[in-house]
Amino acid sequence: MKRPVTFRLCFLAFCAALNLVGGTIALMLRLPIYLDTLGTMLSAALFGPVLGMLPGLASGLISGFTSDIYALYYLPVQLIIGFLTGCLFSRWNPKGWRIFPAACMISLPGTVVSSAITAFVFGGITSSGSTFLVQLLHGLGMNLTLSVCIVQAATDLTDRLIVLALTLAVLSLIPRTMRYELQKGNSRHGSL
Repeated sequence: MKRPVTFRLCFLAFCAALNLVGGTIALMLRLPIYLDTLGTMLSAALFGPVLGMLPGLASGLISGFTSDIYALYYLPVQLIIGFLTGCLFSRWNPKGWRIFPAACMISLPGTVVSSAITAFVFGGITSSGSTFLVQLLHGLGMNLTLSVCIVQAATDLTDRLIVLALTLAVLSLIPRTMRYELQKGNSRHGSL
């Protein structure tokens, strides 16, 4: 009777670990993308907006307290991505050419928030590889806030496209019986 709940919790923890691994890879390689939302999008696609936010929250806290303090400041972005992805997948299945508008819908609100955090809290300098692009544009004479917004919009959209494509690929690999067990969760509230 408790198996679906335990299974779901283990999968959410796995999704948080996916976020940590993706973010660490991007950080260590100084990539201009983030790769730290694969678990968030995967859980949101399976479980909806509320549970979709949990892996982003968990991985942001763990990363922020252990390896990348900047992750704490960007927690709202993880929550926004989880919520929007969950809402999107509950109403629509982005496959094929629909992946681009879906990535735009998921990316835009998070980009506004992350641009504000990057520009006003950190002055355009963070731990990500996109900092180099911001400093390049700012060094060429562009306003710092505009530099941050342009780079953030480009890197966020690219990141969301890549992660959304990976999410769809992973979803297609999950067996139907496993998806059923994961999504069933505690929907019966303990009854048989």
